[in-house]
Amino acid sequence: MSTFDDRENAFEAKFAHDEEMQFKAQARCNKMLGLWAAGLLGKTGADADAYALEVIKADFEEAGFEDVLRKVSGDLKGRASPDEVRDKRAALLPEAKADILNDKA
Repeated sequence: MSTFDDRENAFEAKFAHDEEMQFKAQARCNKMLGLWAAGLLGKTGADADAYALEVIKADFEEAGFEDVLRKVSGDLKGRASPDEVRDKRAALLPEAKADILNDKA
């Protein structure tokens, strides 16, 4: 294999790794957002965990965050505005990325 092939394979592997880490961070952030929203809804324990899983699943409806925003904002109905949900997610994303980098589940 040539040096060029080695470099190409390394770039492809790095890209795949970076995409996987981004996906995990987004899922972790959605879980954290779901747990936050569950608290506002008065859910605890297994109910809160189940709601967080619903939020994670909502992210698969379409690309981007809007599907999660619609779900959480719709469920919170007056407990938090869409802007508050958006701000909370923005605040949670760096924490989620740090958790993933530190290999926390």
